Amino acid sequence: MAGIVRTLTKKLFISLNILLALCFLTACLVPYLHPARWWPVGFVGLLFPYVAILLFFYLIFWLIIKPRLALLPLFCLLAGWQQFASLFAFHFNKNQFSEVKIDPQVRVLSWNVGSMSGASKNKEKQKHARTEIADAIIKSKADIVCLQEFSHSSTQGPQANNLGLFKNDYPWHFYSQDYSRRQGFYQYGSVIFSRYPIIDSGKISYPGKRSESLIYVDILKAKDTIRIFTTHLQSFRFNDSDYQDMEKIKQQDSALFNASRNLYKKMQLAFTRRAIQADIVRGYTDGSPFPSLICGDFNDVPTSYTYSRIRGNRQDAFLACDFGIGRTYIDIAPTLRIDYILPDHRFTIHQFDMVDEDLSDHLMLLADLSLKK
Repeated sequence: MAGIVRTLTKKLFISLNILLALCFLTACLVPYLHPARWWPVGFVGLLFPYVAILLFFYLIFWLIIKPRLALLPLFCLLAGWQQFASLFAFHFNKNQFSEVKIDPQVRVLSWNVGSMSGASKNKEKQKHARTEIADAIIKSKADIVCLQEFSHSSTQGPQANNLGLFKNDYPWHFYSQDYSRRQGFYQYGSVIFSRYPIIDSGKISYPGKRSESLIYVDILKAKDTIRIFTTHLQSFRFNDSDYQDMEKIKQQDSALFNASRNLYKKMQLAFTRRAIQADIVRGYTDGSPFPSLICGDFNDVPTSYTYSRIRGNRQDAFLACDFGIGRTYIDIAPTLRIDYILPDHRFTIHQFDMVDEDLSDHLMLLADLSLKK
């Protein structure tokens, strides 16, 4: 009897290992499969870090129990080295971010500011969030500021004139105004502020009735022209009821099926739209006549088609300077790095940091860069 139990247990562990290996190898293919045609793989890509951890434990387990079987998880982990290289930063001796800027370095800030209303649900605190966000940005001493989910009003008065918060420190800006209601009473989109002269700018709208855009500015620093792109890609658009659905799933609520279906449909749509947007972004960033960088909220992880497509052969400021997996979005999961600063290889990345100001559900990204001579 004991022998039968051992045999069945062994077969169960091997079967689970094979299923895990297939899931992991599928996740490794995610950057190469367009979600408009292969949208289910988007879900698998989100699981990559967790599947990798389980495979690593399987590797240790088989090395102890039956070393020959350790070849399967070992092969899978080696096959995923490119995914690990995009996901994990290996700078063990990361230096503390220095507030002192060294000329001719340019400090770039990217931040999803959540409509300038702050992270608190308290209405009174939300009134002060806009000035606190602006103060944190100005305090960072950034030269170029790229903000997503930026709101502004041209008719409500000083209490909603968010562009005016930056005019003394950043004389130049370009605002996408992707949404505008009641003749400017409420505006929303991405914005780029600059301490350097903006000599050109542009906006590329994404397809769809309620879509945001890719925007860029050409700044003049000394005799150099640099192109800065920023964007906010399609989100899952989770609302309060969706987060309640997540709790139902966690608690195995009786409404589990409907909750799962609602979330599934939103995620399917987002995977598809982001892929189309990523293709548009790649086309315009590749066509830049100047040294360029793109930053923003891509709403997708480093193991996704979106990230791989947009990044191409660009550098990733986090990977160049930091350590670990990183997290830029503080809700839902501890491994969601969905905001990026990606300069091309004509830049040197001197330092990078992610700052939690407790004023948004996203962290502020900072990077000091300079053009290679």
